[in-house]
Order: sequence, then C-alpha cells, then structure tokens
Amino acid sequence: MVMKRKTMSIVGAAALLFAVFLVFASGCVSQGEEPETITIAGSTTVLPVAQIVADVYMDEHTTADIQISGGGSGVGVTAAKEGTADIGMLSRDLKSSEKEGSSLKEYVIGRDGIAVIAHPSNTVSDLTAAQIKDIYQGKITNWKEVGGKDLSIVLIGRDSASGTREFFTEFVLKKEDAAKTMQEYSSNGAVQKAVAQTPGAIGYVSLEYVDQTVKAFSISGVQATVDNVINGSYTINRPLLMITNGEPDGLAKKFLSFILSPEGQKIIADNGFVPVTV
Repeated sequence: MVMKRKTMSIVGAAALLFAVFLVFASGCVSQGEEPETITIAGSTTVLPVAQIVADVYMDEHTTADIQISGGGSGVGVTAAKEGTADIGMLSRDLKSSEKEGSSLKEYVIGRDGIAVIAHPSNTVSDLTAAQIKDIYQGKITNWKEVGGKDLSIVLIGRDSASGTREFFTEFVLKKEDAAKTMQEYSSNGAVQKAVAQTPGAIGYVSLEYVDQTVKAFSISGVQATVDNVINGSYTINRPLLMITNGEPDGLAKKFLSFILSPEGQKIIADNGFVPVTV
C-alpha cells in the first residue's frame, strides 16, 4: 500500500507540472507576439549606440532579433536601397544623388559633434578652421607653424566609405581633397588609437571617442563638447540618420519608434550624442 501511494504521488506531481506548462504555454501564445528579425547596417559612428538601443529593446521584447553591422555610411545607403538590410545607418546627410529616384525615408535620431584630436603631448590647444584645412591639405606640415613644437604633422583620417570623412571633406575642407599622405582608417576607434600612439598625429572622430588618450582642439576658442553642439557654438556637427526603403513596417517601424522615444533618446544622450528632442 505504501508503494502504491508513492507511485500515485509521483504520477500526480507529473500531471500537475504538465498542467502548469500548458497554462504557461497558452499564456505565451495568447500574447500574439511572433518572432521578428531585422538587420541594420552602415555607419560605424552610429553602430555602437544603435547596438545599445537594440539590446535594451530586445530585453524588453523577447521575440525581437535585431542584427547590426557596420561598414560605413555608404554601405548603409546601399544596403537599404538593395534590401540587404531593413535599416541603413548614416553619420551624414543623404546626398541628392542618393535620394534621386529612390523611395528612401530618413529619420534623424540624433546629432554628433566631430572633434579634431591630437596626441596628449601636443602643446597646441586651439586651431582655426582655416588652419585645420591647411593642415589636411598639406599646406602646413609642422606643428611649429601653428605655435607648437618642431614636429612633423602626421595626417590621419577615415576611408572613402565613411560618412565622417564625407562630412569632414564637405564642411571643413570645403569639398576639396585631403593630402595624399593622409593615412586612412575604417572606424572612429581606429583613428583614436592611431592618434593616441603617434605624437605628431592629427585626426578627427566622433565626440564620444574623445577620452584621456587623446586631446581635442578647441576651434577658434570653442571647445568640442556636447553642450556646445546643443547651443550651436561648436559648428562642426552633423546628423545621425537611420533610413528605410519605403515606409517601415513590423519590427523596423517599432524599433525606429523606440529609438525616437524618450527612452531611446535618453540612451542617445547617455552615449555622448545630442538627442533630437533637445
């Protein structure tokens, strides 16, 4: 009799667990959330903060799968146009040639200042926009020409796919080419690292990449800070975009709504960018 009661007890427990499982499963199905996946590609400036926003969104929506990759702003445009990504990321405005004949929709998710940086040992603290242009075009080749040490200037910049480079070329170099001696790197992080390791170097990066390993020049007395981007005194800044080919739907639409929401914009601000709600 004792053995029979134990057997019945085990069977009853198993039945109870199975019933609980059915109730739980039924509850999950009743929520009506189907798994959804989107891909996002493009700007290496936007990529880190986009990944953070995506991680927060996926934590809150367990059926969402958001896959993000870089490659540069040019890749973002191509990927969105050709449908190899649901959303493209850019760290510059869309060109008229990119908009022409397309159904691209653009969403400004924030703004970003571009800091001109040097090795921390550089004794020069302030440059004018004209001096920066002359440096990058090879007209000024030694730091002593702008009040610094007798040290050759090493030009460091971004590669041709970079939205940061396109903006810098248009806004700072006035659509003129940089000197052929400029070393090209594929990301903000790579530029920052190269400048930090080269005493004579000059480079340009997103504001979020300015830390104790490099120094940022003030431009005609105006410091490169988020506050100065917000108040308009630091003018070397550009929009951060996400683009879609036509009106977004499904997870793409929901994710764009999230990144533009107060929660998403707070993440943008917490990561060194200027939210569009300011």
